[in-house]
Amino acid sequence: MPTAETTPRDRALQGAEALLVLVGVMWVVQLINSVDDYRLDSNGIVPRNLDGLRGVVLSPFLHASWAHLIGNTIPFVVLGLMIAIAGPGRLLAVTAIVGVVAGLGTWLTSASGSDTVGASGIVFGYAAYLIARGFFNQRAIEIGLGVIVALLFGGALLTSLVPHTGVSWEDHAFGALGGLLAASLLRDGRAGQTSQRSPSSLAA
Repeated sequence: MPTAETTPRDRALQGAEALLVLVGVMWVVQLINSVDDYRLDSNGIVPRNLDGLRGVVLSPFLHASWAHLIGNTIPFVVLGLMIAIAGPGRLLAVTAIVGVVAGLGTWLTSASGSDTVGASGIVFGYAAYLIARGFFNQRAIEIGLGVIVALLFGGALLTSLVPHTGVSWEDHAFGALGGLLAASLLRDGRAGQTSQRSPSSLAA
């Protein structure tokens, strides 16, 4: 984990390594799941069922098909790397907050009998976090990056709120809510002072 002596480059590399571990777990699980006729998908988020709560942790690593996994992996890596620049601690904190909010929200509100799997809730949480964090930290470079993310993913964020058969809009919506919460909880409370001491530093 990053220390006081860790350089920004070291933090970014360690964050990227943590992201690759998460992606690697998804792909290994998918390989096992596909060989096992996708029986692991029964461990997704089953709403208002106590056993279904395990899906809050497990569902981001489970996917219904290889196409589903690939479709989530690309934005997961692109957005995740933007967060990972700040180090593995920040990446894992954002992921945990988004995962819990998306998972519990889906568990509470999804249609009875549904089973939600996939990392799309995390993806939308990452996007919302990147869009919002600059406004919380009051840093121009982060606001600019957030605008770029909004232009690239804003349409998908909005259309994801429209119910589609076979797609969990609840996971997407609560994932985005989790991203906003993460941006608020992980804000730099001393943004002004920090920027005076190290104006070229990046914060997540």
